[in-house]
Amino acid sequence: MLTGTALLFSIVMTKTVTENRSTAADIAHISEVMGRMRLLIGRRVISRTLVDSLAPSLEISHLDALRAMGRIEGEVTVGAIADVMRLDPSRGSRLVAELVAQGLLRRAASQADGRRSIVVRTELGDQLMAEVDTTKRQLLASMLDGWSEEELSVFAVLFDKFVSKFEETYPNEKAHGSAASRSLTSA
Repeated sequence: MLTGTALLFSIVMTKTVTENRSTAADIAHISEVMGRMRLLIGRRVISRTLVDSLAPSLEISHLDALRAMGRIEGEVTVGAIADVMRLDPSRGSRLVAELVAQGLLRRAASQADGRRSIVVRTELGDQLMAEVDTTKRQLLASMLDGWSEEELSVFAVLFDKFVSKFEETYPNEKAHGSAASRSLTSA
């Protein structure tokens, strides 16, 4: 007899194989749920909660810039932050200047090219991002309260698979020139 995760996978796979006509209904349902989630993401519910509770002097875009720094390989420049966030360089420059003024970032000379300026998170910036990560996980845990270990495990795998396929299909808006490839920043 199957139990736990194996049983859940078996049910999902059996349904997929034996009820092809329901596949269209399942896809329609997923599409509807994605629409509801898009509205929540569009309102930036989680980010707004984080800013309100942890850093009311900041805007959501400031958290986005701090988060974007972690996705940059090598030295972090204003241009690299703007590129990752898909912003024009002047907007990226304003965000960085505001974060420097708040004491969350500092400018430094590039080790590779001393003529170039890089940005580095300060200790205060690191502390803020640690608090953001902790609070975000607590918020997500409250949304997943009551889920079994098996449900969480299956959801984690399938959600990662789903998002990874989007990232694979739409890796970079600038490279492909498609508005449909805009990634959703951390909500």
